Amino acid sequence: MVSLKELAKKKQRLAPGHRTCAGCAAPIIVRTVLKATDKPVVVANATGCLEVTTTIYPYSSWKVPYIHNAFENAAATLSGVETAYRVLRRKGIVKKDIKFVAFGGDGGTYDIGLQSLSGALERGHNMVYVCYDNEAYMNTGVQRSGATPYCASTTTAPCGKVLQGKEQFKKDFTKIVAAHHIPYVAQASVHNWNDLFNKAKKAFEADGPAFINVLSPCPLGWKFDPAKSIEMAKLAADTRFWPLYEIENDVYKLNYKPAKIIPIVEFLKSQGRFKHLFKPENKHLIEEIQNHIDKTWDELLRLCLEK
Repeated sequence: MVSLKELAKKKQRLAPGHRTCAGCAAPIIVRTVLKATDKPVVVANATGCLEVTTTIYPYSSWKVPYIHNAFENAAATLSGVETAYRVLRRKGIVKKDIKFVAFGGDGGTYDIGLQSLSGALERGHNMVYVCYDNEAYMNTGVQRSGATPYCASTTTAPCGKVLQGKEQFKKDFTKIVAAHHIPYVAQASVHNWNDLFNKAKKAFEADGPAFINVLSPCPLGWKFDPAKSIEMAKLAADTRFWPLYEIENDVYKLNYKPAKIIPIVEFLKSQGRFKHLFKPENKHLIEEIQNHIDKTWDELLRLCLEK
């Protein structure tokens, strides 16, 4: 376990001066993940919030070799780079032990980039994929994605007279990745830096593909005070909306079990995207959300042999 003081002394691989929104969690996620290895790193980044705010021509915040990809092909591009590296290592042309990591938002991971990521995982490339999940296509105007929660209001699934936000529950993407039976899969949150750092370290050390899904609260899309991003992430874990767990070689392990379970209503009422749920006629929707969380939590406990 690394101390915060030790972590602070590690070299920054993402420079300050980027243009992410106030309160954006993505830079914290990137810095924490990249500090989890001291070896050279090559980064691929799908089009999205992180890319457009860190690579505004002619400037770049990246202090490592960096490849910008289209929305859908970060995993495919990086798998090609990793393959070329293995060939060069085998021929003795490259001597260094280099790590490869791709970053993508939920739009470029859950939806548009799913085929690219699935292919890379199935082929077994030695690379890490990190999804910063802010639960919508935030970069292009807060459109709903497969990661957007049930009843959240977005520009393409707005609340109104007919609909009460998104009609589907959030895609359980971590388990979709787990179905590929890769060496390491984890779900983490930006509020627990130690847990995220340790999971990133395991991912870099895995013999084969690794995937980390990190909740990344978005003040703009979720509609909350930018100063409360870390609090929001912690509340997501305490309400069991976003459980922290890992899967090593198909073995599930729960990393955090709230000492006191907080009802999901506390998470919902802290964000403007759910304010319509607090009309008297929508009370049943909050009950549906709570029931869904209880059900998925019980299923996770069984998978982790905690129940």
